[in-house]
Amino acid sequence: MTKVLISGGGTGGHVFPAIAIANALKEKQSNIELLFVGAKDRMEMEKVPAAGFEIVGLWISGFQRSLSLKNLSFPFKLIFSMIKAWSIIRSFKPDVVVGVGGYASGPVLKVATIKGIPTLIQEQNSYAGITNKLLSDKVNRICVAYDGMERFFPKEKILLTGNPVRKDILNLEGKRILGISHFGLSQNLKTVLVVGGSLGALSINQGIKNSMDLFTEIGIQLIWQTGKSFYKEAKQEASDSKYMDRFKVYDFVGDMDFAYSAADMIISRAGAIAISELACVGKAVIMVPSPFVAEDHQTKNAMALFDKEAAILVKDHETIEKLGPAAIELLKDQAKMDQMGANIKRLAKFDSAGVIADEIIKMA
Repeated sequence: MTKVLISGGGTGGHVFPAIAIANALKEKQSNIELLFVGAKDRMEMEKVPAAGFEIVGLWISGFQRSLSLKNLSFPFKLIFSMIKAWSIIRSFKPDVVVGVGGYASGPVLKVATIKGIPTLIQEQNSYAGITNKLLSDKVNRICVAYDGMERFFPKEKILLTGNPVRKDILNLEGKRILGISHFGLSQNLKTVLVVGGSLGALSINQGIKNSMDLFTEIGIQLIWQTGKSFYKEAKQEASDSKYMDRFKVYDFVGDMDFAYSAADMIISRAGAIAISELACVGKAVIMVPSPFVAEDHQTKNAMALFDKEAAILVKDHETIEKLGPAAIELLKDQAKMDQMGANIKRLAKFDSAGVIADEIIKMA
């Protein structure tokens, strides 16, 4: 039996690709045993078991780039996690260890390379994460989603695969009515899906909150994923009787296949996994890149789509004034929405998880 250990997480951008890879491995090889390793108290500890896989948590967190008392505990967490990772690997005896980025992947992959176990990392972004950059000289294979990644990684180790996406969003044809019904919305109104990443986005939430009356006046309904920190405020605002039937507010939307199916247009951050999913979905998108990421890579991601007329770009600091009006203007132009949807769909890679799974099986 082949055993594969998958490590990493922290955000949906790491967790959901990992789950997609695991599902692809299960489909391709029935006699495979999978174990996830994540960071305690992070979202993978909930999402991975919900997807049907076993996970073990490490006591690990990131190093704060700014001065912070939290950094005092970092060396102890790292040492503890290295010891725990060593114990997990010794007990599980994996044939291959996979890292998807995030806090937990560092200690696990470091131990695996020391022990000579075949290793593969999956880098989602156009600007490589620090954990993957540090590990790149030691791992055997590096799966990437963008051209030009040899500026971060050894060229001979790179395989261009695209980003794995959730299987349930790959075939949405003819599911709009199901999606609309799932959220209790009207089939006769235009629907906007708002997603600020798995943890939410304050600027997007504020822009939507500021536009609620405007949306109501012209008959727009929302599926609004706020993240946990803004959820109570948004829920309170949407509880007003004039919004209640049209604004569906969630801290996290689990059934993204229904959400994407219901949407006529999507407002989103410009993270790599979000873009990979949106390309597969093939609908009109307004992107609000996060400015709080390394090398401003979300703006670069969004500009790549904007230049191909596959998305509209609203800057993070302009959301309160411009996000609502931009959405309304786009919704009034169905021909433009259709063209944008077709343009972004041309960028989709539909079997990235399968390609990565094949590579893992080959290494085992």
